[in-house]
Parts: sequence; structure tokens; C-alpha cells
Amino acid sequence: MSAAINSANTTSQNPLASQTLNQADFLKLLVTQMSSQDPLNPQSDTAFASQLAQFSSLQETQTMTGNLQTIQATGLIGQTVSVTPTTGGGSLSGVVSSVQISTGTPEIMVNGQSYTLSQITAVTPTVAAASTNTTSN
Repeated sequence: MSAAINSANTTSQNPLASQTLNQADFLKLLVTQMSSQDPLNPQSDTAFASQLAQFSSLQETQTMTGNLQTIQATGLIGQTVSVTPTTGGGSLSGVVSSVQISTGTPEIMVNGQSYTLSQITAVTPTVAAASTNTTSN
């Protein structure tokens, strides 16, 4: 159990440490839990399997959410959006020119600046400029 406590203390002391629990961390906690349990009243093996299944389901849900955000962001390319900058000030509008994936989170590029999807306040279709077709016969 002391390994789990040391791991938690390291995370709380180092604000730059990863705040996510990966599968290896979960398995370490599971082994610690199994080795520290009361031998006269052990936890059932189905409880451990249930915990692992729940953790796997959570990981898949997080992955799917990230993929959906990426799909949503790429669908905005060419659209006019209104965004609110984190630095304050009023909302500004522009056409989404590209999408960048930074630390697993998609960011849209508007007027040369990157914004997260949570900064979007409105999406409107971009009005195409009238084109003139000249056809010679």
C-alpha cells in the first residue's frame, strides 16, 4: 500500500506530473490492493475483474471522446466561427483554416491563432464569394 501512497504523494508534490491513470498504474494499484487485503476476509476475484472491466471501459470512452472531438474540429474547416479568446476581450470571428492536435486535444486555427473547441461561441456557414464564369464560344 505504501507504493500507492508514495505515487500519490509524488503526483501531488509535482504539479507537472501526469494527472491521468493509465493501465499500468491501475494494475500496480490492483496488485497493491491484492497484497494488502485481509487474508481472513479476501475480496472476491470477480470484484477485481469487475474493476478491470470498468477501467477498460473508461479508457475506451476517453479515447472515443477524443476521436469525436477531432472529427468535430475537422468538420469546422472552412466554416466561420465566433470565438472568445482566453485573454479576455470581445468575441472575434473568422474562418477555420486548419486543425492542430496539441497534447491530444484538437485546436482550430482562426486568423492565425489557435483556439480550443470550448472557446467557440457560434458557427455559421461561410458565404462563398460570387465567382464569375467567363465562357468563350
